[in-house]
Order: sequence, then C-alpha cells, then structure tokens
Amino acid sequence: MQKLKADKEIRLDKFLSEKLNTSRNQIENLIKNSLVKINDKEAKKGGIKLKIGDIIEIKKPKIKTSEKKEVNFKIPILYEDDDLLVINKPPGIVVHPAPSYKDATLVDWLKEKGYKLSNIAGEERFGIVHRIDKETSGALVIAKNNPTHEFLAKQLKDKSMGRYYIMLLNEELKEPKCVNAPIGRNPKNRIKMAVVKGGKEAKTLFVPIFKNLTAAKLYTGRTHQIRVHLNKIGRYILGDTTYGKKEQNIPRVMLHAKEIYFTHPNGKKLSIIAPIFEDFKNLIQGYEYEENLSLRNIFINHERLCEFK
Repeated sequence: MQKLKADKEIRLDKFLSEKLNTSRNQIENLIKNSLVKINDKEAKKGGIKLKIGDIIEIKKPKIKTSEKKEVNFKIPILYEDDDLLVINKPPGIVVHPAPSYKDATLVDWLKEKGYKLSNIAGEERFGIVHRIDKETSGALVIAKNNPTHEFLAKQLKDKSMGRYYIMLLNEELKEPKCVNAPIGRNPKNRIKMAVVKGGKEAKTLFVPIFKNLTAAKLYTGRTHQIRVHLNKIGRYILGDTTYGKKEQNIPRVMLHAKEIYFTHPNGKKLSIIAPIFEDFKNLIQGYEYEENLSLRNIFINHERLCEFK
C-alpha cells in the first residue's frame, strides 16, 4: 500500500495522475476497483475535491492471470541494478498492452523474463515510467519497485529527466532551430496532432549533426511533438507517412531516443546512450557519426536559442 498526503486543494484523479505519472483512465480503474481511500474511507469517484492534509491510500492492484503471449524478440539492456533498468527498445515493439493490440509487448517481455517491477499504475503498465511509440526505437527506463517509480515520475514531471533524439530528415536542416508552438488535435484529421491556437504549450530544439541526420530535445512532452514541430518548419522524418510523404520505401519512422538522463534514487546522476539499430545504420553509411557521441554536450551550446521563446 502507498500513502500520499495532499499538498493542495485539487481533484483526486488529477492529484493521483500527477503523483503516479499515469493517465486519469488508469486512476479511474483504481478507484472503480476499490483500491483508493481518503482518510480511511473508500473513494467512490475521481472528482472528489481533496483538502490540504488529506491522506490518500492506494492499494496495489492484484496481478491478473492473462493469456500468455509468445515473445519472439530480444531487448538489449543498457543498465540494470536493484531499483531500475534501462533498455534499448527496438523498432516495431509496443510498450504496453492495449485492447486493440494482440501481439506481445515490452510488458510481456518483462513478465517472461521474471522481472518483479512496480505496479502502482496497474498490470498493463508493469514497471513502465514513460513510453515511446511503436516505430520509435531507443532508451527507456523501467522501475523495479514503487518508490523508484514515484521518484522517476517526479523527474519526468519537472523535466529533470529527459531524452535526446536523433532522426533522419527528408531535407537537411541548415542551422539549430527552436520551435515554440502550441500543439493540439488536428481539427481536420483526428488521428493527427497539429500546431493549433489554444493548444498545449510545446517547445522543441533541433540541432543538425551531419547532412540530414538531426538531433532534438523536447522541453515538453506532447503527443507526436517532434513530428508536428518538424512539419511546421517544412521537414519530416524519413519513414513518417502520417506527417510526411505518403509513399516512402522506408519501413518505419527513423526516430531514435539516443540518450536518456536522470537522477538515480541513490542520488547519482546517470546519462545513458542507446546504440542505433541496423535499419538506422544502413541509412547513414558514409556519415560522420560517432556511436558514443554525447548529444547532451552538443545541446549545451545551443539551448540559449530556446531560453526566451
């Protein structure tokens, strides 16, 4: 059981969503399954207004016995200790289960390997602190226990945890560029996002590396943020048929979470580099590319571009 103390007047579902770094749908599931109490009384709905000092208790969800899915892929482990592991997610693998997805996911792989991970967000998000899209590859941190999950989730929220991405663009970016433009649902196509008036604040810094190989840092975490902001400056990622050219002879979106940085629960600052996969390597043959290049060191020299935007 986990206990939290309300530090402001706020809706229960919003408070738990922020503290546990999970969706309100997941919070509603916890409440529906009688797993949440306020001051020793069972919470009946997520809209309850908390008072400062209220004690919220969250019981661990029971792990359901679900149909075992065949896992036919391997996941490279970049770092592991008693509290967490960092993996290099290959392209084509979905992070956690969804009703519309029937194949094995990263969560299924974790279960098959026998990992005992955090469960504060439920079975379907077994240990998952954050996610990346199916076609995107790269670094992902996974919590092995609930205190670590909460510790990392706070960093995700206050942006002290972050990732640097690399991608291959359809056209070279001539110079570093900060894009500060609000993102919301595309009013003409509901499966896409777009820069829209009244959308959520979004800021991305793009830095060219070599030719069309480009790096990006997110200052916010909006859906499809990199792809939407590239679209605003007339670029798209190779393989992206949603925001780019419809017909491309490239099997996936060539986007890779290259480097992740965060503070370990023991206080140590970590920065971990995820090697690119073969499909990416094949497209940058002949490029001036260093596998262990620290993007963080590169971005330090350009972050001023986003400071006043």
